[in-house]
Amino acid sequence: MDKPQRGFWCECWTQDVNDETGQPALRASFDAYSAPQADRWVAVALRTISPALDPDASDEAWGWLYDGRIDTRRALLRMEACMVSLTHASTRITWTIRPVVFLPLAHRQGVDLPACAYDFTPRATD
Repeated sequence: MDKPQRGFWCECWTQDVNDETGQPALRASFDAYSAPQADRWVAVALRTISPALDPDASDEAWGWLYDGRIDTRRALLRMEACMVSLTHASTRITWTIRPVVFLPLAHRQGVDLPACAYDFTPRATD
């Protein structure tokens, strides 16, 4: 990738709904380069965990998979942020998808490293 590229930044967060002071915890993140790839990431996660969810949470998951997913895909095609949430027992699980522009970074291969990369020396291990 040598130019900025549009895509989506996807995250999965969990939070204990009974703990008012508890902060959400980031569980996973994913960089998607198309709307289908972004919503597929959420769909695969929901299908994977749905057998372990309580009945209400499972219904929420399958409701999004059957009905909500198309609305999510349409919103992503319009480059709008989306969120899918469900609550299992006392845990709120939230997937977020935000449009982003991915910037190119320096290559990590030795011959392609910028000159400044050689100005730093590794720290000695104790």
